[in-house]
Amino acid sequence: MTDRAWFDRSALQLAPDLLGMLLSHDAPDGRVAGEIVEVEAYLGPEDLAAHSARGRTPRNSVMFGPPGHLYVYLVYGIHHCINVVCGPGSKPEAVLVRAATISEGLATARARRGTVPDQRLAAGPGNLARAFGIDRSLDGADLLSGPVRIGPRIAHPQTAVRPRIGVGYAQEWAGRPLRFVVPGDPRVSRP
Repeated sequence: MTDRAWFDRSALQLAPDLLGMLLSHDAPDGRVAGEIVEVEAYLGPEDLAAHSARGRTPRNSVMFGPPGHLYVYLVYGIHHCINVVCGPGSKPEAVLVRAATISEGLATARARRGTVPDQRLAAGPGNLARAFGIDRSLDGADLLSGPVRIGPRIAHPQTAVRPRIGVGYAQEWAGRPLRFVVPGDPRVSRP
């Protein structure tokens, strides 16, 4: 079981430990749960791809709060992305959850996503948020008390490390190996 201290560490340490953990959301229209298979670490203000690199804003303020909370933002005005706020301490770091294997609530996820193949329901950060029914209304939600939770671990998968995706603007931070994946899982983003 996770506790606040489990989240209170660098995104670089937390990210690989999130692989194989259960992500769940108990929403009014049903519960969706599944194993996390892809994440990206964002290492605070010095990381030019991290939202905290721009300083504290109304949009990213939850990143500057205590670890173990959900940071949800809207990208391109249409896709929600979910992040696990971590630390260490008050350092504003987070881990983007990019993909999961849905093991519970498949019908609910399908109703939210339409007629896509099972392996694409929660593949990619926007698809994952939609399949799990997570939007900005859950920004700041406590991951220990729900309705969105992380844990317990349901698998101990092998881990591969790759560069993050879509952060070409981040100069020297763009190509750093800060994306952690379960190798060979069909939900994992390419390249």
